[in-house]
Amino acid sequence: MRIVGKKIILKIKKKNIGNRKLCSEIDNLISDLEGFEPSKQYLKDIREDADCVHSDGFYFFNINIHRTLILIEFDVEGEATIVWAGSHDEYETIFKNNKSTVEKWLRIRNYIE
Repeated sequence: MRIVGKKIILKIKKKNIGNRKLCSEIDNLISDLEGFEPSKQYLKDIREDADCVHSDGFYFFNINIHRTLILIEFDVEGEATIVWAGSHDEYETIFKNNKSTVEKWLRIRNYIE
């Protein structure tokens, strides 16, 4: 699977270069997504921390102390687009642990209609 917007999550890695566990978790997430074959497997089979927050294929993943919002778009080859990444505190501030707030955020940014 091809990943679009990888720089969003790599920016977090760069800012936290001394946090080996976080950097390792970011590498694991990228590796898992790159190896994911949607026609042959389910996302939950490769990432138990995948939390579907919208039926259009938006998932949150727990990576150490961070949460990453990933838009999964499936085309012929398969594609994952990272649309947001931040700390759990930033997640709670922006999304308020509420799926309707996540939906509103996605709608405002034209990720969904």
